[in-house]
Amino acid sequence: MTIKVLDGIKFAEMVRQGANNLTTNAKTVDALNVFPVPDGDTGTNMNLSMTSGAKEVKNNAQKHIGKLGQALSKGLLMGARGNSGVILSQLFRGFSKAIEQKETINAGEFSRALEAGVETAYKAVMKPVEGTILTVAKDSARKAVEVAKTEEDIVKVMEEVVKEAKASLARTPDLLPVLKEVGVVDSGGQGLVYVYEGFLAELKGEQLSAVPEEPSMDDLVDIEHHKSVQSHMATEDIEFGYCTEFMVKFEDDKLAQNPFSEEQFSQDLSKHGDSLLVIADENLVKVHIHAEHPGDVLSYGQRYGSLINMKIENMREQHTSIVGQEAAPKKAKPEPKKEKEEFGIVTVAMGSGIAELFRSIGASEVIEGGQTMNPSTEDIVKAIEKVHAKKVLVLPNNKNIILAAEQAAEIVDIPVAVVPTKTVPQGLSALLAFNPMGSLEDNKESMVEATEHVKTGQVTYAVRDTVIDGLELETGDFMGIEDGKIKVKSKEKHDAAIQLLNEMLDDDSEILTILQGEEASQEELDQVIQYVEQNFEDVEIEVHNGNQPLYPFIFSVE
Repeated sequence: MTIKVLDGIKFAEMVRQGANNLTTNAKTVDALNVFPVPDGDTGTNMNLSMTSGAKEVKNNAQKHIGKLGQALSKGLLMGARGNSGVILSQLFRGFSKAIEQKETINAGEFSRALEAGVETAYKAVMKPVEGTILTVAKDSARKAVEVAKTEEDIVKVMEEVVKEAKASLARTPDLLPVLKEVGVVDSGGQGLVYVYEGFLAELKGEQLSAVPEEPSMDDLVDIEHHKSVQSHMATEDIEFGYCTEFMVKFEDDKLAQNPFSEEQFSQDLSKHGDSLLVIADENLVKVHIHAEHPGDVLSYGQRYGSLINMKIENMREQHTSIVGQEAAPKKAKPEPKKEKEEFGIVTVAMGSGIAELFRSIGASEVIEGGQTMNPSTEDIVKAIEKVHAKKVLVLPNNKNIILAAEQAAEIVDIPVAVVPTKTVPQGLSALLAFNPMGSLEDNKESMVEATEHVKTGQVTYAVRDTVIDGLELETGDFMGIEDGKIKVKSKEKHDAAIQLLNEMLDDDSEILTILQGEEASQEELDQVIQYVEQNFEDVEIEVHNGNQPLYPFIFSVE
């Protein structure tokens, strides 16, 4: 079969098969998790993310491949879970952006779109690491571009993409030493290979293993963005005095005279002020900017269409009111709901006890998740909206949730700061540092600083035989993990906990907080407490029933 032109109908089927193949093999991807812990969830995260994209594609089936790609991008964006899911969403965001104006694409355009996706994904990751899904995507996209220079058949191009993706995946242990040590390839890269294999099967007219329909999901929320946050300053220091927000609904006649480029649009507007944020789709563009002459900004926007949802606020008056120099009048528009709180705090936790602990020290909303089920971008967006606050801080408490939280912060319409907490103890420490009188950015800074003074320990069990961090582990062994590194092992749960505490506690340690999990008995807890009391007399011990799964003990040392 030869395919020289790809339209939205065929691409939709490619997405369906790619999502199905990933679903079928999600557990295989989970099993490739470097750490042999029971909550390896790369496959689960990528599967849920891709399924969300496939659902949006199915609901917006059409022949125009550019518009179909936008549906895929939106579905992936809102369904993205974990780092791997967010990166997958960014790969197809860039891909879709490259083809958004095209009704059909050829082999060259298809390959260049894959390359555009790679560029977008690399930009989305603060510190890209080679030997991961990013490398597999980059190598296979480069191969596609190379092959498409002389090959018009998209099927053959995709064959080479899959072939190179598999070869790149096989090379990941050479780029990331921890993969070679454990004897596995990168899990995210393997997930991408499964997606690409589904694409190829559809192009060749083949059907891979069928999978059951996923449960239905709620309708997606509208994509927007958050406002920038003003730091504390004197009123007279505000250079651009008007917080200006508006949307431009594109009009064909105006676009014919002024073709829209998001990059050029942003560059032009940046000359009028600061704190600029722009997000666009096929129908409109939304803008937030601090400008001294908002009329000029609005006039520029009108070049591309009609203005809607305009809001202009005098920040100098707002600032004066905040510092108490004068009272500002309240908005005349009545609010049917209760008045918004100044701050809201969203945190992620697994375990009823830990969730209650977060609430007791100030969390507004606790998302259940963080171990076996990472919350999606959409889950975090809903939690942010639920707290009904003017400004929101988000504590992910898991390194695999940080990217999804940052993505959620970009698409809500209130200022949001993500404090990149990687563990529950870091989250608790950060939350205790919250100052309701401080600004959003000041709070983020102080909360991040608070996480630097806490050590995190976790006890769990190995789900496979492996060698990692110099330790030979057998299935069922208990492991002691300190700040992401496996330090000790034992056949006994309480012994692993005691060995771990020997690594964590020293003469400078003052407070040990123990979160007791579902699988830790009172007897085991008592053994740990007795050991610490006898060997570290100056350490104060606090115990909470976290009721967390999979991790019998979580320790926090300050």
